[in-house]
Amino acid sequence: MLIGEVARRSGVSARMLRHYDSLGLVRPTGRTVGGYREYSPEDIRRIFHVEGLRSLGLSLSQIARALDEAAFTPSTLVGELIRKTEERLKRERELLERLRRVDAAEPSGWQDVLRIVELLHGLGSHNAARRQQAVLAPPEDVSMPAELLAEAVLTESDPYVAGALRWALARAGGDGVASVASGMGSDNVDVRRRAVLALAELPGDEATSVLTVALDDADATVRRHAALALGARGVTRAVPALIGTVVEGPNDVEAAELLGTLAQDAEWADRIMSALAEQLTAYAADSAVRIRLTQALAEMPGTIALDTLRQLSCDDDRAVALIASALLPTLEHRPHKKAPLA
Repeated sequence: MLIGEVARRSGVSARMLRHYDSLGLVRPTGRTVGGYREYSPEDIRRIFHVEGLRSLGLSLSQIARALDEAAFTPSTLVGELIRKTEERLKRERELLERLRRVDAAEPSGWQDVLRIVELLHGLGSHNAARRQQAVLAPPEDVSMPAELLAEAVLTESDPYVAGALRWALARAGGDGVASVASGMGSDNVDVRRRAVLALAELPGDEATSVLTVALDDADATVRRHAALALGARGVTRAVPALIGTVVEGPNDVEAAELLGTLAQDAEWADRIMSALAEQLTAYAADSAVRIRLTQALAEMPGTIALDTLRQLSCDDDRAVALIASALLPTLEHRPHKKAPLA
């Protein structure tokens, strides 16, 4: 079979067949009287073998080894192909994400594109200071896409850069809530912790709803940050977690202050006082916990905690008694009327 017919039936161009011949990869068995290449059925089978291996990404030199070396073992070569393919796919995914970020910023011209690319390079730097600078001093006239900031927030491990990212995300408005909220579903507890801290600084009902769900998270740190954020928004659903924060710490002082604000509602004042009293009984042998609970009582509005503090001033635990006694004068001089809920 002549080269033209082989090219037509195999789909391999005559030019490529000549290239295979020059490399010694597929040499036609015979020649016609006129000197034209003539391929045998075995030659054509070899062509299909070559094309099959090319489809896997092998180079022509690798194909020659695979077909001609009897001792050749394909496992090592296939493993190398897998590694290179994975690297290529990773680069292509990174390129795709970069293009999506540029597109999300809605650039109006190539100068805008270049500024956004500069911003992306800054955020992708291995140097924490450069990442922070990229957030705090982005290229002139470049708006920070909320989706990009949200993605960076969920992956940033440096606390200073993370703080700058949360600040920038809050300034970007509520557009990033959905992107940050996706981090709450992560199996990685660090990602969930970063997400809840970012959500705490985002306004709106959508962020509040996600934070409310986070009160049931398996991680105590996530639950604590969600409770503190919700307490600051006046969400009474956070009360049990805030009580738990006073008991366990840290952030017990902040939690106590929030409970005091929520207790300005008469109905919740009774519930909160009852919960604090229950914890005092439950932790009768734990001085540190009872000290935190005693201090929290002083945050309650008006004089609703006065009787409890008087009892604690005579407590068997000397440290608790001293703290309660020190707090009593402050409460005794307060007006007896409860402050209205703000």
